[in-house]
Parts: sequence; C-alpha cells; structure tokens
Amino acid sequence: MTEIEPVPAATVVIVRETDDNMDIEVLLLRRNSKLVFHGGHWVFPGGRIDELDFESEDAGLEYRAALRAAVRETKEEAGIEIEIEQLIHTAHWTTPPRLPRRFCTWFFLCPLSKPVSVVVDNHEILEHRWISPRQAIAEAEAQTWVLPRPTLVTLKDIQDHRNLDELLQDTFQRDIRVFPKDSAYYRPEEMGC
Repeated sequence: MTEIEPVPAATVVIVRETDDNMDIEVLLLRRNSKLVFHGGHWVFPGGRIDELDFESEDAGLEYRAALRAAVRETKEEAGIEIEIEQLIHTAHWTTPPRLPRRFCTWFFLCPLSKPVSVVVDNHEILEHRWISPRQAIAEAEAQTWVLPRPTLVTLKDIQDHRNLDELLQDTFQRDIRVFPKDSAYYRPEEMGC
C-alpha cells in the first residue's frame, strides 16, 4: 500500500477568560456529520493551507503560509477576525501513515482579550461552543462529544490554567509538541522567522 502524502494544514486554539475571570474557555466547532474527515467531531477552527496562502516573498515556506491559513480559516469557519501577530506556534501534528486522509498541521494558540461574535457557516460547521478545557474533556470521556486526538491532547495540555497570563507563561516555557517526534513534515528551520 502506497503511503499518502499529508496535506499541510493549520489549526487555531482560540482561548479567552470567562466573564468572571475565574477560568479559561476555548472555542470548539462541531463539524457537519456528512463531512468525510472528522464529520460530527468537535474541533478547533482550521483547515488545509491553500495555494493562495503562500506569497512570493515566502519562497515556499510552509510556516508563513500556515499563519495566513490559520487567520483565513478562523474567519471562514467562525466569523472571527484575528491577526497573524496574535498567533503562538504550539504544536505540529502529522496524521499517521496508512490512513485514507493525512494532514501535517501547524497548531497555534490565539489568546483573545476582547469579546468576539462567533458566526458559523451552517454548512461545514453547524455549531459552536465556548467551553472550559476540563468540561470538553469530560464531554469526550462521557462519549457525548467526539474529539480528535490532537484536540483532546491540546485540551489536556491547557486544562489546569485558569487565566490567560498563566496559560501564556506556560506556553512560552514549553517545547513545541511534535507528533510523531521524528516527523519529517515538521521543518522548523523553514519557519523563516
């Protein structure tokens, strides 16, 4: 069986503090169950990197295109406008071989300090929810929600934080999570930063 080449993609973990400033919440979106890839699953905003996400000055650097894709996908799937400068690279996940669809996905954290309105397209994304990481994990454990493994692991990584300052301090101290550890698709030397 021929190994399928993974498609480059970007995902955004949008996080905010609760109204009472006692906890953090993430934005999760429920994908249409008719979609082939993760249909019906709760996910962070994101999607494949398009050709238009590459700009001529990037010299084909995937990281810069991933940043633009993250901004674009967040707008398309959740109606939220974010800026590249808000994104913090936290992880890179590559779908294991022998699966029918594979992605090599750049994960970014995007802390929000101001309220935003979420508008889903009611086609690819049917529903959204602001939820604490612990509650989302509980929904998955109760099998009322399906969370892809990268989403679940990311939620577990941030579940103990109660405010953005704490989360950001921890994020900047952590190494970038790379799965698998020896992924040939994660090439930080090409980040061009």
